[in-house]
Amino acid sequence: MVRGLALDGGGTLELAVPAGGLWDTILLSATAMAISVLVGIAVALPGVGRNRWGRRFNLAYVEIVRAVPILVLILWVYYGLPVVAGIAINVFWAGVLALALSDSAFEAEIFRAGIQSIPKGQTEAAQSMGLDRLQVMRLVILPQAIRRILPPLANQFAYMLKMSALVSVIGMQELTRRANELVVTEYRPLEIYTVLVLEYLALILLVSQAVRWLERRMSRSGEH
Repeated sequence: MVRGLALDGGGTLELAVPAGGLWDTILLSATAMAISVLVGIAVALPGVGRNRWGRRFNLAYVEIVRAVPILVLILWVYYGLPVVAGIAINVFWAGVLALALSDSAFEAEIFRAGIQSIPKGQTEAAQSMGLDRLQVMRLVILPQAIRRILPPLANQFAYMLKMSALVSVIGMQELTRRANELVVTEYRPLEIYTVLVLEYLALILLVSQAVRWLERRMSRSGEH
């Protein structure tokens, strides 16, 4: 990906910002988001159940994970987890695991709030039709909850895209890391970091537009 930027002398500086950094950022964020949503649902369900220990687990998980700074979590997963678990982990999966773990606590709260916003009459009506609790949650409650929580889910994905820049500290070749390397060779930090800002801006705007389109589509499908 090449950017032409005007200089004070009237010339043009051609900055080759590697496309690989862009795709690595998207892949890293999308993978981490998918995992965090699944973990978030798994953590949210005990929080809306009747079991007291399930609710305590939900509360403890959310409070503990949210209390750890994401940068610290990235460093611990990459440098500490291999020592504790005795496994080898590359920078990509270390970044994915750290981002997913950090975000899963927020996802859990989003899903818990969405599920609790559905009127209890929906559950009672579904149970009267012979559906068990798992079927009620999967077929009735979650589809309605997802429509309501789509905006905050989109905000979390945008947040994930931005926080992926922190994975550069462990050597992940995403946008920020590529920009830092380019600064070292080109000595044009203003121009290079301006391009970096514009690329993140374009990504976030694309996500926002995609979510608005999905909201309209789901709204129309819900009317039929």
